[in-house]
Amino acid sequence: MGSSHHELTVIEICAGAGGQALGLEKAGFEHLVAVEIDENAAKTLELNRSWEVKRGDVADPDTWDHTLPEYKNLSLLAGGVPCPPFSIAGKQLGATDERDLFAWAVELAGKMQPRALMLENVRGLSAPRFSAYRQHVKDRLEELGYWSDWRLLHAADFGVPQLRPRFVLVALKDEDVPWFHWPEEKRTDKTVGSVLRKMMAENGWPGADAWADKANDIAPTIVGGSKKHGGADLGPTRAKRAWLELGVDAMGVWDEAPGPEFAEDKPPRLTADMVAVLQGWDPAEGYEWKFHGRKTSKYRQIGNAFPPPVARAVGTSIANALKHEGLKRDRETVESEVMHDTLYRALRNVGKFATVSQLQKAAGEKLEPEEFERRLAQLARDFVIEHVEQGESRAYRLAGFKGFVGQEDHERHLKFAEMRAKIS
Repeated sequence: MGSSHHELTVIEICAGAGGQALGLEKAGFEHLVAVEIDENAAKTLELNRSWEVKRGDVADPDTWDHTLPEYKNLSLLAGGVPCPPFSIAGKQLGATDERDLFAWAVELAGKMQPRALMLENVRGLSAPRFSAYRQHVKDRLEELGYWSDWRLLHAADFGVPQLRPRFVLVALKDEDVPWFHWPEEKRTDKTVGSVLRKMMAENGWPGADAWADKANDIAPTIVGGSKKHGGADLGPTRAKRAWLELGVDAMGVWDEAPGPEFAEDKPPRLTADMVAVLQGWDPAEGYEWKFHGRKTSKYRQIGNAFPPPVARAVGTSIANALKHEGLKRDRETVESEVMHDTLYRALRNVGKFATVSQLQKAAGEKLEPEEFERRLAQLARDFVIEHVEQGESRAYRLAGFKGFVGQEDHERHLKFAEMRAKIS
């Protein structure tokens, strides 16, 4: 049987400012340690809880030691690993981005053998560009003894008045899988205006009620950005237009709500505290949280977070599975969605040099030369593809994965050292 409620333990990597951490705590998990590279975010964690917080590169053994005896029999390994490798706003470098820790986190799970793994990232990871990457992760987890599944979740379906799609991976040991169900999704009836009306009026702005009535929809996805970019604003041009339709000036973030002298018909800016409420840190719902640092740092911590209510919903589903509570299904009927790239699977399954015609047969589809080359080039962004000439034909072989999985000599270390000041 599963553990009792107070015995659910979690180690969180890339913990950020604690959105996922707070949600998992409310789902019943007790933190053994949280690892975070950003100093302000680490101080935010310590400001709110007495958790042990380790600072630095999570993949550096000098930052923390995952082999400690107290980390044995871990219930859950969780994290919000860096999103730029998969972000549409970035270059989508995937495995060749020095910030990519997704595959490394999977290997960490293999070493630590927690009963469950939960990793969240941006919507971009669900795109066709990363179909082979995702399948590589699922295949590797299966080798390490885990069933796994992916799901694209929207914050607005879990009581948060913001769109915010996040792509979530959950992996479990076979004995716990029959009890796992993805959390139920229900569109929130909250709006930007309904949750911020009181805060917008707190300094006596006479236009607060009319503003709240106009702000009658959920917020666009809040973007925290990175240290590579400047101060706090609410996102790219299209997002700014969406904010303006809600009556919000998205060109920056204010220190406090508008006062009695502010024009009633002029769109106000949000404060960092208001943005936090839109991200799910709503004190009215029991999600109290304080943030350390100056305004831009606070905004970035908030904007990059996993909304606590979403983390709580997924965490509760995992907790129920670990406790063997709820509806049990036959293990054989529990399926996970396979999103593989057929050419990748053909290369992987053949396991040796194969010609185009052999690969097409293994893939079960005929690809025109241009399409084959395009697909192969896309795979080569994340995998090592070797080729040899065989008579008049060329043969290909999947020779490895380019991602960082803990190699001491991986070029990631040099890139990471060079970019250290800009990584967040």
